[in-house]
Amino acid sequence: MKKFTFIMIAIFAFNLSSAQVGAFKSGEWFKFKMSYSGWMKAGNATLSVKEKQLDGKPVFHVVGKGWTTGAIKWFFKVEDRYESYFDANKIIPYKFIRKIDEGGHKKDIEIKFNHKERTAFVHNKKYNSKKTIDTEPNVQDMVSMYYYLRNNIDIETLKPGDEIKTNMFFDEENYGFKLKYLGEDIVKLKNGKKVESLMFRPYVMAGRVFKEEESLTLWVTKDKNKIPLRIKADLAVGSLRADLVAWKGLKYPFKIIVEN
Repeated sequence: MKKFTFIMIAIFAFNLSSAQVGAFKSGEWFKFKMSYSGWMKAGNATLSVKEKQLDGKPVFHVVGKGWTTGAIKWFFKVEDRYESYFDANKIIPYKFIRKIDEGGHKKDIEIKFNHKERTAFVHNKKYNSKKTIDTEPNVQDMVSMYYYLRNNIDIETLKPGDEIKTNMFFDEENYGFKLKYLGEDIVKLKNGKKVESLMFRPYVMAGRVFKEEESLTLWVTKDKNKIPLRIKADLAVGSLRADLVAWKGLKYPFKIIVEN
């Protein structure tokens, strides 16, 4: 069920100016329901934002949680927690936490970023190992990247086929993250309401889990919030989907299509 983790990463890796005039605010909260192959309940995920202080600096503290539900939980239990502390104005990460338990496979990693030195101090608490790794310029963690893109992508200038690239640091490695804009679409929510959306394709590594590098598709609202509505992954076997089912604390009105 590593497929579950990839959907979690997709949720946290894209929420599309400073934070004070950006797309989100403290108190924002989302809930997603996941399903396998369109019918089997797979799990839930939540994402919340709060304003805090870290070492005397104003930051946003984002917590993402994911867990399996239903029948899947009984043979493969997942409890994932991701946290990011990033600068409230620049949207650059200072600290990232990944604590997961996926069917007994556990990780407990804390990363502290030094942007001046371009390094990441990685503390692997499971193995009690500590190391400092060089990072790329303007690096993001997998959670802060979601909010950085959300605040900085100009949808007025996007054309289908355009690609957005940025640098991400995950666990102990640097990644070149790439996102392709596909165009506009209409998404029907679980409550039956329809919402105008923008479609994106985060590139992934083809192989054992995904059919090909373009196996993920992401829909976000076509409004000032830019919140994720749906994520679909075509897998080597079946598919996995996450749908937004609840939200609160949005900075701007959530626009629903009113049909005549």
